[in-house]
Amino acid sequence: MPDEPPGKPSAPGEPNAVQKVCAVMRALAAATPRRLTEITAETGLNKVTALRILDTLAQEGFAARASDGRRWRPGPELTALAASRGRPDDLRTLARPSLMRLAEMSGDTVLLSVRSGVEAVCIDREVGSYPIRANYLDIGSRRPLGVGAGSMALLAWLPDREIDAILGIVAQRLGPYPRLGLPEIRDAVQASRARGYVVLLDRVVDTMGAIGVQVRDASGRPVAALSIAALSTRVKSREVALADALRREADLMERERVDGSGIGR
Repeated sequence: MPDEPPGKPSAPGEPNAVQKVCAVMRALAAATPRRLTEITAETGLNKVTALRILDTLAQEGFAARASDGRRWRPGPELTALAASRGRPDDLRTLARPSLMRLAEMSGDTVLLSVRSGVEAVCIDREVGSYPIRANYLDIGSRRPLGVGAGSMALLAWLPDREIDAILGIVAQRLGPYPRLGLPEIRDAVQASRARGYVVLLDRVVDTMGAIGVQVRDASGRPVAALSIAALSTRVKSREVALADALRREADLMERERVDGSGIGR
């Protein structure tokens, strides 16, 4: 199907040209190079449109073919753009000591996540010393909001109307997570609010669980999430201690000022 001519508005509900490019660039931001079929599946674009966008991004330096010639990765311009945001006072730098302390304290995998549209993106992690590890989330991994403890922490304390709008979109993306439907996500939102933190056991990966908290900006909105992923038995047996440790570290982060992150006094 040919692209729309310049200036022609998109049909209602259809992404416009800029949104299509943004969708492809988000797909390129994954931790590993992506095949064209993976990019089309994630973006909903047909192969002709996705390939045309990739070729144009490659000409401008924002995309590049991987060494095997079949997969795509971020180009040097996109890498440089990301690096330009990596100031010494950015969110990852702020959170790094907290991740290290939590990994040492728990022995398990600690994750830092932020919101991107209706998804949560893992932007950093620290692996603890316990031999059985939660290695199913890499830096750059994305999940729909509500799927996983960190992702749920980014969702649960949003206004109800905003949650309803998000879940209206997320509902179409829950296929890979058969144990998590909209009723389960809504129940988890209410339980998290009542508890003050998120606990999800055996919901995303069998025998694995996680516990998470939000990191808020000065207005009280969640701007990041800290979570610990481990065997469900390890989470359940230490739930209160892990929640207290996560909240302490989140409180520390909230008291720090980070230019451009929205966190500050």
